Amino acid sequence: MSTLSLALSDSATMVRRQVKHMRRYPSLTLQLIGVPVLFLLLFVYVFGGTLGDGLGPGSGGRGAYVDYVTPGILMMAVAAVAQGTAISVAMDMTEGIVARFKSMAIARVSVLTGHVLGAVLQTFVAVGAVVAVALAIGFRPNANVVEWLAAAGVVAMVTFALTWMSVAMGLVAKTVESASNLPMPLVFLPFLGSGFVPTDSMPAGLRWFAEYQPFTPIIETIRGLLLGTAIGTSGIAATAWCAGIALAGYLWAKRLYNRQS
Repeated sequence: MSTLSLALSDSATMVRRQVKHMRRYPSLTLQLIGVPVLFLLLFVYVFGGTLGDGLGPGSGGRGAYVDYVTPGILMMAVAAVAQGTAISVAMDMTEGIVARFKSMAIARVSVLTGHVLGAVLQTFVAVGAVVAVALAIGFRPNANVVEWLAAAGVVAMVTFALTWMSVAMGLVAKTVESASNLPMPLVFLPFLGSGFVPTDSMPAGLRWFAEYQPFTPIIETIRGLLLGTAIGTSGIAATAWCAGIALAGYLWAKRLYNRQS
């Protein structure tokens, strides 16, 4: 068996391990799905009436706000799964499972690849649940099939990037508790972008940060694909941010993993 075939086979085994973890310990998956859904219901039914009225001329109310906020909640779901991935990696490191894998004749890259691909599957389960609930409470996208697929591609792209970064955070953490805290900024960044309110409603300094942080172009691209709003250069900026974060996360995780060999 060639080196590439061995790596692919071992990576598939590690992905199956992650899937079995989700089935045997469903509480974490349910939490990762439940929190974004609860935030969606909270913002739509508690704040949606007022926030929807502030979206601008021709819009208003809870019906407009559910359309606006859903892309932001999707990014919150992606970040929440990334946080769970950091915890999972830290647990493997502290419980000695990774050390055991390193003593076996398996491709070294497969351990981390299994975590990344498993997280991508978990993210799409969470994103699917959020979209289903959003549709049930009034989310009305006007996207065609190609635009839905493009939006799914953007979600996959940001998931891949954040997951590699969260794997590195799980490796650098000394304890499982610290691994759960390190990715917290990723969960809250959608709040400090265009995920929940338009950036032009923010004070000057915060508006500058909101417009130039990575989640805003990603959210604007998904919003444009699903709802037909202007995308402008957001697609290019989103791709650049995701590529940069993925590369930095991969190199950081690889360096930490090799150093701990």
